[in-house]
Amino acid sequence: MKTDQLREKYLSFFESKGCTRRPSDVLVPRGDKSVLFTVAGMAQFKEQFLGQNVTFPSATTCQKCIRTNDISNVGVTAYHHTFFEMLGNFSFGDYFKEEAIAWAWEFLTSDDWLALDPDKLSVTVYKDDDAAYDIWANDIGLKPERISREEEDENFWPASAPSQGPDGVCGPCSEIYYHADGWTPDNEKAVEIWNLVFTQFERQGDPPDNLKPLPSKNIDTGMGLERTAAVLQGVKSNYEIDTLRPLCEAAAKAIGRAYDFDADHGRACRRIADHVRAVTMCIHEGVLPGRVKQEYIVRLLLRRAALEGYLLGQEEPFLHTLVQPVVDIMKVPYPELAETVGTVVDTIREEEESFLATIERGMGKYKRVSESGVISGQDAFTLHTQDGFIIDLIEELAHRDGYSVDRGEFDRLIAEHERASDGGGFADAVMASGPLASIRNEHGETDFVGYDRAEADAKVLALLVDGETAEAATAESGLVGVVLNTTPFYAEAGGQVGDMGTIRGDAVSVVVDDTQKEQGLYVHIARITQGELKVGDAVTASLIGPRRAGIERAHSATHLLHYALRKTLGEKAVQRGSKVQEDELRFDFAHNQAISQAELLEIESEINARVAEAAPVTTKLTDIDTARSEGAMALFGEKYPDEVRVVSIGDFSKELCGGCHLTSSGQVGPVRIVGETLVAKGVRRISAITGPRAIASMREQDQLLSDIAALVKAPTPGDIPQKIAQLQDELKTLRGKLAGQAKEQLASLAPTLLAEAETVGEAKIVTHLAENIERDQLRELADKLRAGKESVCVLIGAEIDGKAALLAAVSKPLTKQGVKAGDCVKAAAKEVQGGGGGRPDLAEAGGKNPANLAAALEAGAAYYRDALNG
Repeated sequence: MKTDQLREKYLSFFESKGCTRRPSDVLVPRGDKSVLFTVAGMAQFKEQFLGQNVTFPSATTCQKCIRTNDISNVGVTAYHHTFFEMLGNFSFGDYFKEEAIAWAWEFLTSDDWLALDPDKLSVTVYKDDDAAYDIWANDIGLKPERISREEEDENFWPASAPSQGPDGVCGPCSEIYYHADGWTPDNEKAVEIWNLVFTQFERQGDPPDNLKPLPSKNIDTGMGLERTAAVLQGVKSNYEIDTLRPLCEAAAKAIGRAYDFDADHGRACRRIADHVRAVTMCIHEGVLPGRVKQEYIVRLLLRRAALEGYLLGQEEPFLHTLVQPVVDIMKVPYPELAETVGTVVDTIREEEESFLATIERGMGKYKRVSESGVISGQDAFTLHTQDGFIIDLIEELAHRDGYSVDRGEFDRLIAEHERASDGGGFADAVMASGPLASIRNEHGETDFVGYDRAEADAKVLALLVDGETAEAATAESGLVGVVLNTTPFYAEAGGQVGDMGTIRGDAVSVVVDDTQKEQGLYVHIARITQGELKVGDAVTASLIGPRRAGIERAHSATHLLHYALRKTLGEKAVQRGSKVQEDELRFDFAHNQAISQAELLEIESEINARVAEAAPVTTKLTDIDTARSEGAMALFGEKYPDEVRVVSIGDFSKELCGGCHLTSSGQVGPVRIVGETLVAKGVRRISAITGPRAIASMREQDQLLSDIAALVKAPTPGDIPQKIAQLQDELKTLRGKLAGQAKEQLASLAPTLLAEAETVGEAKIVTHLAENIERDQLRELADKLRAGKESVCVLIGAEIDGKAALLAAVSKPLTKQGVKAGDCVKAAAKEVQGGGGGRPDLAEAGGKNPANLAAALEAGAAYYRDALNG
């Protein structure tokens, strides 16, 4: 059975049991700070498992997942991956153990579904879960020897939760194993293909009696797609199935090899295939290589894959050629991958080129720190964090060369580094409900009425002070979270900033500084300025109208900009993020080169032409599939609800958007692009202003031109270029005269300095603190001092642009005696808090502290004396 067929069979089976088929969640849950990536199918159902927003009692999914905790095993074992797909079925108080176990067995063994041999299956249960044991033994009919009772570290979720925690929802597990060669008690080749989690308890504190039964018992199951496909296809590894073997072969071809599972390069090809598949999925969703969190993982995977090729002799970029094979293999479940192929290819190629350049630059340092045969943890840490030599590269090179790496010390330094930068502090309690969950359970979600209203009567549902609920708040409470049943305030989302305004009641006034949304609740971040605000108060919530109007202008302009970018630069210029505030916007998009001035003018002109068109702005609610079929643009990697809001401007722009907009593009007013820059590899950012800010900017520019015209004595602003050209010609002439005078001064200065120089043996030491000198004149003076027949050691210092500049020069005969300009300038540079180097006969340095130049000259002279006397 093909992998795509297995995926569809599973989902269809559980649909037939009443489960609602749901799409895969995104790989990076944007609103969930507890995880880096989606690691399991249950992740998107956290609210449902807590009894919130249960609009369907059961579900089935095929979830895209990424796990990196066992990254070193990828390509080595038969079953480890970074990216994989997890098939699951979930019950939120609907069905429980009897049905979950029976359906799992039916799907696996029935001739209508997978038709696995029952005699090749065994199960495990938690040691105290008699109910699960009895179902397997009595209802399914498994013999007792094929039902194993296991400890909590093996058959409880989270592992060891009863004794070790964390507190929260938990439950026993039951796992199903497949024995390809037939079941035996000591069969070590069994493969776990299914895990049933019975979330029936809430852990509260330490044992005993800390597992409290939940009022609603839930089911969370997972079946590894790749693992089960390997079982059905009778292959020895996940990497041999129909969707991964071709990718391994493509990886081998890209590095000039023929793929062989058991060959020495087989592991490398599997790791390359796995990592490229993972990063293709991530970059498609907008997670680009970077320095922190998910971005760091993408960079790490790319560099590990590139390293595998490099160590096999592939010193040119090749990973990007595997993107299309990934897309071809994954096109059935994820056809949208085809829309971002160009962006993914460009991003991976750039990262490969950067990494290969890093290797080339860092090999010299690697060789120096490994001369003793042992690379210290500190040296490995420096190579890793400062030189881009990932630890995998260091260890692989060391292994190849017969060296060792102090990995323990490296790991300690990395841990300290991550703690200092807060690079990996993610919450463990992924199911913790907190005060907002309780508020929502009691009152439901906030009713947002702000699309067409700036004011609304409301009731205070809850107050949050210092993260805890409170019955009342005053000015002394500081910042307060105010939850209302109804609000016109838009909460920050989709790049649009949260609204500001006031909340007023009888004898109480509140200023709202921001609005955020969490779990369907709008939380107004506020300060009490008068009186006391209490839960249950009737109030009037009013947003700042002019500010909202400016935000709406900028948000509608953002859609116009997106349209103009794609029209000018092509379909690959897809949105990667945005920020919309009052008459100001920034827009990030996929593009691998700077935008020319001509293109920026074309984009700006297109936007303003659409503004002048005064096209109507309309919105409608529809289901996600209809919206996409009608051409509505959506952000890849963004999670959308089943019912989405489509914002259309005329017949040229249609996007999924929950933000606030105008009713006509003509209301945007003038739009000016004020900046274009690189923000990440393959991602550019355009900044723009709208409405009154754009008009003010134009007036400021007009005034600036008038001021410049007056300064350069141009009759009109239009004459400025001609006048500046004339002034540049005059300046060029004056500079030529000054350069001639400087040369004459240097020519006369050199003999004086030589005459006054200190003599050591047959050599002269010349040190000089120069004033009003250009950087290139330092070298010119040094050349004049060395032009004669005398052997000379030179060190010249000067303050240039507020910093210390040093230049050392040594007559070439002296360099053969071991006198080196580079060593001299390094000794001198320490005195001015700087550094430098160069050739034995000529070297330069700079420093932060020009006040110490005299001491630097003396330090350099001391080096010359020692070297000449040595």
